[in-house]
Order: sequence, then structure tokens, then C-alpha cells
Amino acid sequence: MTEQENQMYYATNPTTEHDEHVVDYHVAGIDLKFTTDAGVFSKMRVDYGSGVLIKQMAQVSFPAQGVLDVGTGYGPLGLFAAKFWPEQTVDMVDVNERGLALAARNATINQIDNVTIYQSDVYHGIPTAKKYGLIVTNPPIRAGKNVVSSILTGAKDHLIDNGKLLLVIQKKQGEPSARKLLKATFGNCTILDRDKGYYILQAVNN
Repeated sequence: MTEQENQMYYATNPTTEHDEHVVDYHVAGIDLKFTTDAGVFSKMRVDYGSGVLIKQMAQVSFPAQGVLDVGTGYGPLGLFAAKFWPEQTVDMVDVNERGLALAARNATINQIDNVTIYQSDVYHGIPTAKKYGLIVTNPPIRAGKNVVSSILTGAKDHLIDNGKLLLVIQKKQGEPSARKLLKATFGNCTILDRDKGYYILQAVNN
């Protein structure tokens, strides 16, 4: 990786100088507080697309087999999932060690204990046999098309029957090709929401 890439949120150990902030976010009657830092995705606020996805997550039904957040960063998707479904276990993974440390801190800050947070490059750190009822992701677009595609196609092997993949992606950053790839992989893809150019896509593992 180049030095510039080492400063990006998809680096394993970002070299950017620390610059912590605290962000408050409110969805569906739930208030969470997040400590963020330089070197992670959307450090100044919960990304708008993530917010659209979180709101859609609150309405989704899926088999009760646990939740996986791929590319968790400092944890907004996974921690809201843990609050929405306290009876389920939420696995939160990322390649970025700084983001994972923040996610763990944020779980503690918000008194959330039904999460497991660990490093995984896409699905490589997840046991092959482990399957979920729901996978959520705001995929790391800047990491490149191959990484994004591997998140979308690899989800099928980690979903139980009728398990769901939910993702957010902007139209200008590849939504049409992502929808095409999901249809090819799962045989289906539904647009659940559109908001300011962000699309929430759902694929079901039939």
C-alpha cells in the first residue's frame, strides 16, 4: 500500500494522525453516542447513506440467526442492529484495526453487550460454516470494485435459507451494477428505498 492508501479507511492500520470526535445519532427512538477518529469512514458524522440504511434496518424482518455487519468502521450499523434486536448476536467485522477499537469502545459507551467485534478482510476471518439471518453493509467504495463485489457475492455463502443481505450504495457509485450482480448471484434484488441518490438494496437467499 502507498502512504496515501495507508491513510484511508480501508487500510489495516491507518497512519493518519488521531483526531477524535463524539457523534450523537437518533433512530427509531434509540439514541447512540459514537466516538470517531481520523482514519475511519465518515469521522465527523454518521454517513447519510448509513443513516438511510439504519432506518430501513429497523423495519426489516429476517430469520433469527444473528446479524453480520461487514465493514463496520466505528460501528453505527452493527450497534444499532444490536439495539434493534437485543435477543440476537451481532458480529461486526472490518479490516481497519482503528475502526474496530472504536467500535468496541462505542459498544461499551452505549452499554451494548450482544456484539462480537473482530478483524476480517471481507469474509476471510469468518468461519466458513458460520451463517446469518441478516448481513448489512455500507460497502467501502474507495477500496475498489473488486472488494465491493466480493462483499456482495460472498454474502450468499454466509446467509441461511431466506436470510437477507441489505446494503446502501449511491447510484453514481455503482448501484446499477451492484443490482445486476445481486440478481446474478441471488436470483433477486429489491430496491427498498431511494433517498438523495442513495439506494437500499435487498437480496434474499432463496
